[in-house]
Amino acid sequence: MSSENDKPRRQLRSRAPSLALLALACVSLACPAENRKVEKRVQPIYPELGKRMHVGGLVRVSVTVATDGSVTEAKAVNGNKMLTLAAEEAVKKWKFVATDAQSTVDSDINFEPSN
Repeated sequence: MSSENDKPRRQLRSRAPSLALLALACVSLACPAENRKVEKRVQPIYPELGKRMHVGGLVRVSVTVATDGSVTEAKAVNGNKMLTLAAEEAVKKWKFVATDAQSTVDSDINFEPSN
């Protein structure tokens, strides 16, 4: 009697590796982040204090992009704290190519102080 009750569990266990591989394939094929192209790029407004102090450098922003290409979240992950807010605000206005899945893309914003 217990052997008959265990049959569905054994069948599920035998399929688990296949289901796990299928799930990984679906996630990896959904929308490779490196293929997400920017349709509309808005340049950041250089902070006035940063200009005066000749602060520059690279700010990396992690961008969450919806299926329609709109930015749902932008968070600076590194860079000069004086420049991160300007980078985040600019990236929030970007528009990406629409796809079938939401994705996360890392974008680099370079601030070059003028002499």
